[in-house]
Amino acid sequence: MIISVNSNPDSSEFGLLLSSTISELNVQAQKSSEKISTLLGRSLEPYVRDVMSDLATGTPFENSIELIGGQKFPDIVAKKYYGIEVKTTTQNHWRTTGNSVLETTRVESVERIFMLFAKLANPMEFRCRPYEEVLSEVVVTHSPRYLIDMNLESGETIFDKIQIPYDTLRKKDNPIKPIIEYYKSKLREGEELWWIGQEDNGKASNIIVKIWNSLPAEDRSILKIKAMAYFPELFGSSNDKFGRLALWLITSESVVCPNVRDLFSAGGKGQVIINGKTYGNISRIFLNLFENLSQVVETIISTPATELSDYWRRHTTEKGKLMDWIDLVDIQGQKIRDAKHLNIKQMLTDLIFKK
Repeated sequence: MIISVNSNPDSSEFGLLLSSTISELNVQAQKSSEKISTLLGRSLEPYVRDVMSDLATGTPFENSIELIGGQKFPDIVAKKYYGIEVKTTTQNHWRTTGNSVLETTRVESVERIFMLFAKLANPMEFRCRPYEEVLSEVVVTHSPRYLIDMNLESGETIFDKIQIPYDTLRKKDNPIKPIIEYYKSKLREGEELWWIGQEDNGKASNIIVKIWNSLPAEDRSILKIKAMAYFPELFGSSNDKFGRLALWLITSESVVCPNVRDLFSAGGKGQVIINGKTYGNISRIFLNLFENLSQVVETIISTPATELSDYWRRHTTEKGKLMDWIDLVDIQGQKIRDAKHLNIKQMLTDLIFKK
């Protein structure tokens, strides 16, 4: 890690220092390509430090650049104001995974950051651009990170897409939220956000992935109850009605279930008695709902309306979420041939609000 001990920024001199540093690095890449090609990752940082220190002689940055350890961001800090993040690739392109969106390790005093990118494949080349101008998207490894593209055109950064400047976003208490909202707005049918969606509700996805049948019976029961609360389309007739549930099990609960349909549809039809009236020829998925209705209702009540709005893909409120869920299930139930003889809305209302 590299940090400066000086203070007052000087924009023009720093711009000249960056330009001369890149020029010198490219000259040395031609003269000593074998040596530089071995400087991967952090190995390049002290090399860049030495080049910058030599070129800083006679400038306001002379004797101010130091190499330090740790995981701080960015890698080079000059006069406690300017920063350079150093990235390398051995591939013949200008893209790589960047730093965390959260920037929890950022040097606090740094205001302007530049990306110094070393392409160590033939032909070897160094480039440098303002940090916020080369961040095209957000991708996920173990946390949301920026995707760096040194060839990115003007107006195509992730900040242009979410319509929030980089400096504004990074200073937010929750910089992930606007990014989540942007990617959610781009979802197509059958798509869900992986991991990143958890950032908005305080949950974390388990790093260990489990097979459904390996779960304890109690855990399987809890997940089925949540599924009936969160995914009203389960009670409809769509061919892909289990798709979002399957994605949710993987992305939110770290559970792989090869036979999601069987969880709700396996078994024959039956009957249920509500307020003394017997309803027959009821499909298994509705029998499962009626048998677990109190737990489903409890789940809906305990889940924030904002979270339910995401699951249901329609706005709901704390006051109206229970009736909204009944309406959604009823709408789906009307699409099933075997449920056309039933008034699902009335049945659920009678069971939930029974006198």
